[in-house]
Amino acid sequence: MPPNLTGYYRFVSQKNMEDYLQALNIGMALRKIALLLKPDKEIDHQGNHMIVKTLSTFHNYILEFEVGVEFEEDLRIVDGRKCQTIVTWEEEQLVCVQKGEVPNRGWRHWLEGEKLYLELTARDAVCEQVFKKVK
Repeated sequence: MPPNLTGYYRFVSQKNMEDYLQALNIGMALRKIALLLKPDKEIDHQGNHMIVKTLSTFHNYILEFEVGVEFEEDLRIVDGRKCQTIVTWEEEQLVCVQKGEVPNRGWRHWLEGEKLYLELTARDAVCEQVFKKVK
């Protein structure tokens, strides 16, 4: 059975974010701003219904979905695109596949103790963010 990800998580660290943003064709000015951010995550996980909030001083992004149900995701506030998205469980990891202009795009979340990991992929770039559960 998959873990319940409900909680509030504080940003701890990230690796390779600039390469990931370049793979999304994010302009230099916006990349520099994004690299300064230390976003928090708030997840409400109720059965197959999930709300994942990425919260920062610059911008908040809220993703609400049903696990296993494909939907159109509006990423215009992130990178100016829309894509077809599906989120599923692969054992203990929540895995998102985003089909659109950018190949091999998606993410995965998983827990290790009190730490939440997020792996972001686009083209051949992979970024990892780590968050610590605070409530």
